[in-house]
Amino acid sequence: MFSFFKHRNYPEFWKNYLKKFKQKQPKTIETTRFVVFDTETTGLDLAKDKILSIGAVAINNKIIDVSDSFEIYLKQDEFNAETVEIHGLLKDGHLIKSAEKEAIEQFVNYLENSVLVAHHAAFDVEMINAALKRVNLPKLKNKTIDTGILYKKLADKKDSHFNLDVLCEEFNIPKHDRHTASGDAFITALLFLKIISKLKKERTVHYSDLFRTSNNKGLL
Repeated sequence: MFSFFKHRNYPEFWKNYLKKFKQKQPKTIETTRFVVFDTETTGLDLAKDKILSIGAVAINNKIIDVSDSFEIYLKQDEFNAETVEIHGLLKDGHLIKSAEKEAIEQFVNYLENSVLVAHHAAFDVEMINAALKRVNLPKLKNKTIDTGILYKKLADKKDSHFNLDVLCEEFNIPKHDRHTASGDAFITALLFLKIISKLKKERTVHYSDLFRTSNNKGLL
């Protein structure tokens, strides 16, 4: 009963988000909408750092759909000169910026029940979850794929751990707009498709294989 009343207090956009997961979910790579995303942040501390920007692009039917993309910049209360050298986002720049609550709502509306994809996904997902917590909302419900973990499923990469720059070199991916949220999301989308393509040359790849993290059977 208490959970019922708590649910009733959610904002409308979150109720609509939750309804999406009651629908029948796709079970193939071809029919799944993957949302590849990245965040630029004031730092790497999940407890105190904040999101500066979110960039995302969807993959539909194994094709990057640039018409189905997302980009938003957040207003900043803090300024970290060290991270500005990486992402180039100033506290007071010429970009139109949104309040954190508005930005998170727009991202959730864009995301819906899609499968999230990111490189070192745990950090980006937890940054989103931290922002959700600040507006009194639960964590994201979406399934998540980490391209770093997916890369390890390749036959000769089980003990490998590389950053995005190294993998761009290996898979011959141009690093345009590197260290911008939208640029890194697009680069990661290319990497995601290239890893899946290489996996399929090695063995049969099923939808469920993408989410497995051990090496016990199949792509495990």
